[in-house]
Amino acid sequence: MAGKRDKFDYFEFFIHFTEFSCKAAEQLYSTFGHYSNDNLDTRVKEMHRIENDADSANHEMLSRLAHEFMTPIELEDIVALSKELDDVVDSLDDIIQHAYMFDLKRVLPEMVDFSKLILDSCRILKQAFQEFKNFKKSTTLRGMLIEINTIESQGDQLFAECVRKQYTTTNDTRVMIINVNMFDLLESCLDNIEDVADILERVIMKNT
Repeated sequence: MAGKRDKFDYFEFFIHFTEFSCKAAEQLYSTFGHYSNDNLDTRVKEMHRIENDADSANHEMLSRLAHEFMTPIELEDIVALSKELDDVVDSLDDIIQHAYMFDLKRVLPEMVDFSKLILDSCRILKQAFQEFKNFKKSTTLRGMLIEINTIESQGDQLFAECVRKQYTTTNDTRVMIINVNMFDLLESCLDNIEDVADILERVIMKNT
């Protein structure tokens, strides 16, 4: 029989998993903030290593979950949260991968702004999961989730302005298409982070 020391802590797992999101978001912000097309292939490999590590951690958790009889929250909620967290890391990997595939020559200031919004959201998400274990008593958790939703709304507004600017000021069609696609990927990443926050809020409501 396994002792208590073998018990898997799902709350700690979520904190650990958000560290992958933060690490990937930091990588994106650094890449865009000091952009060089010349070393982009190296950045792609570095980001993909983060994504692979996140996948490994998620697979390990799901393997444990398959044999659990009791979990601190419903099994389907653990699966939903882990899937959405995995989607966040995947979406960050996609952004760098597409910059490489599109042979993005220049990062626009607005792309850096977007990457900062993503980084801020990931950091708040980690703080939210640090509070999650005590969600019944926490006085700050809901405020963090609202803050993530607020940042996502700022991203929606930035996305609309950036896409309009591309269509109204860019003469090079190829560059315009690439930039619009990059903005779409950045905005989708913020959506994924908000999805995690929304599921987390539903889990809290269900269990209080």
